[in-house]
Formats: sequence, structure tokens, C-alpha cells
Amino acid sequence: MEKKHIYLFCSAGMSTSLLVSKMRAQAEKYEVPVIIEAYPETLAGEKGPEADVVLLGPQIAYM
Repeated sequence: MEKKHIYLFCSAGMSTSLLVSKMRAQAEKYEVPVIIEAYPETLAGEKGPEADVVLLGPQIAYM
């Protein structure tokens, strides 16, 4: 099975980095075939189309 790509975009990065770590741990624990990455919101236009799932940090709504 091909791995799905989950990309998280945010402006600050600290809370998103923690979330990515926890998501990766759970994916590994349950053997879910995913690649989970975090990027700054400035790369959303470039990286977003490559993703199967895009998650936005709450602070993005205020930008």
C-alpha cells in the first residue's frame, strides 16, 4: 500500500511540531502507512498540492 502524505501548515511551528511527533508515534504504533510533515504556511501553495491531507494550524485563520 502506498503511503499517504499528511502535511500540516502553521505560522509558529512549536505546537505543530509536537502534534506531528504524536501523530507519527500513533501511526507507527498502529502501522498506518503515512508520511507526516510540518511546513511553514508560506509553503502551502508549493507543498499543499502534493499532499493527500492538508491540516492548517488555528493561527492561520488570523493571517
